[in-house]
Amino acid sequence: MATRTKAPAEKSVSAVEPEPKAAAAKTVKSVATKSAPAKANAKTAKAPVEAPVEAAPAKPVKAARPTRAEKKAAKIAAASPVDADEDALEGDELAEPVEIVEIEEIDDEEIESVVAEAVVEGEPDAEPDAEAVKEDAEATEDDEDEEKSSGKDEELPSGALVLSLVDDEDEVPVYSTAITGATADPVKDYLKQIGKVALLNAAEEVELAMRIEAGLFAEDKLSHMSPAELKSTLGRELQWVAKDGQRAKSHLLGANLRLVVSLAKRYTGRGMQFLDLIQEGNLGLIRAVEKFDYTKGFKFSTYATWWIRQAITRAMADQARTIRIPVHMVEVINKLARVQRQMLQDLGREPTPEELSRELDMTPEKVIEVQKYGREPISLHTPLGEDGDSEFGDLIEDTEAVVPADAVGFTMLQKQLESLLDSLSEREAGVIRMRFGLGDGMPKTLDQIGDTFGVTRERIRQIESKTMAKLRHPSRSQSLRDYLE
Repeated sequence: MATRTKAPAEKSVSAVEPEPKAAAAKTVKSVATKSAPAKANAKTAKAPVEAPVEAAPAKPVKAARPTRAEKKAAKIAAASPVDADEDALEGDELAEPVEIVEIEEIDDEEIESVVAEAVVEGEPDAEPDAEAVKEDAEATEDDEDEEKSSGKDEELPSGALVLSLVDDEDEVPVYSTAITGATADPVKDYLKQIGKVALLNAAEEVELAMRIEAGLFAEDKLSHMSPAELKSTLGRELQWVAKDGQRAKSHLLGANLRLVVSLAKRYTGRGMQFLDLIQEGNLGLIRAVEKFDYTKGFKFSTYATWWIRQAITRAMADQARTIRIPVHMVEVINKLARVQRQMLQDLGREPTPEELSRELDMTPEKVIEVQKYGREPISLHTPLGEDGDSEFGDLIEDTEAVVPADAVGFTMLQKQLESLLDSLSEREAGVIRMRFGLGDGMPKTLDQIGDTFGVTRERIRQIESKTMAKLRHPSRSQSLRDYLE
């Protein structure tokens, strides 16, 4: 080995710089590894060093490869800022070496091999090995892929819930969920999902409510700021507070979803699906989070219960019935049902409308009307009997249908009327037909008939009265009396 030092490369150079002629031959290896600038310094050395340095470029590149320690020393020398400071460190301004440098003698052959290697490595126009660079890049990418895949390949237990907070710069962070072991029952999956979120105590509820309040205040301030103010320090801080308020709101909502489920169970079997009741209750929970006042000292669940119940009952009034009934009437129907059940237990029988009217402070007729409104509709296709071979609609009479006997009687009546009208004059028959709508089924007024015949309405009234007197005569009306029975 050419040079053995106990201090960094820049210190060894500083130690040997005061005697350049005597130390050039002994330190040529460390100086030669400084690429082009080190090569120039080696050429300026005296005596035995000058000839080998000039002959080095003519030597073949196949010189003896340095050892691992020599390569490490060359890298340290190349990385040190000695070249930039050599001009400044001359004369009395040279720094004293911190440690003593021990230098060994080297022969000419070692000098030639080291200088040749330094020339090859120190070429300023030399390009790095493309294959080596490519291999290093591929190795780095492989390491990154392994780190990413290691997180994805982790096996999750059956039924595990994974929550990841996605925080974008321009969007409010949202919780993305991935559920493994999902079943075909959506209710079971939903209950399993919300059961993973821990419940909150009173102190945590107050802390979240304060963050939500601060976020709402920040959003109000941001809405009145100009684009330039939004980019200021205050604007960025308000944006962070607004996002933090949204996070706190999501946390408070997620921790109270089980409260909605417990309240929705009480309203099942009343015309709405269980999941629909939960969704409507969640809307009430969101409203409760926005309106909650933590300064009152109440638990959030106590306050939110009323909003959840109100949202569920309002949805049932609007959606549960086939025929929608106004909300105020639904409240009256529910009150009547409660009183009726209570009186049934007290009396041991169904209460009469009069008894219900005294309890509800309304008339018996109003009680009967409310009872009609409260009846649930039934499908005409509901099967009847044990076999279900008939439907409920088969037992309902169609009041609009024409009975064959009535149809025949109506046809005969029309013929009798036409025969009676034919016995009258043309103007009398025309006035009667237009007045009662016998032809087209559209009765006309006296003025309309007068305009048709070109006379006054009084004259039409007189003609009508005279003609009806003729038709009431027994000789004409007797044939029509049979149709009145």
